Amino acid sequence: MNAPDTLETLRAELREFAAARDWQQFHTPKNLAMALAGEAGEVIEHFQWLTAEQSAALPQATHEAVALELADVLLYLVRLADVLQIDLAEAAQRKLAINVQRYPVEAARGRADKYDRL
Repeated sequence: MNAPDTLETLRAELREFAAARDWQQFHTPKNLAMALAGEAGEVIEHFQWLTAEQSAALPQATHEAVALELADVLLYLVRLADVLQIDLAEAAQRKLAINVQRYPVEAARGRADKYDRL
């Protein structure tokens, strides 16, 4: 027997969480997208003004705060995908396949250029 997909489990838990609180009325795609952007901004806030080296070696308290902000981003992303009836894992696999084509190893290795500039 296969274990249930983690994103599917999380999606179901979030759906139940929202339903128990009668929050579906607020969970419109627009509101969820805005909340997602806000939470992403809270992640960015922890890295603002840090050097690359500092950002890679966060103090433990900051690391934990970033972990919780990333969790918020994931929760809103999964909830938004659920409301829009998007299979997030499948969409991510499709996007990865597109990026494999856009960024062939021989052209993209060691470069940060966008695919149309390779």
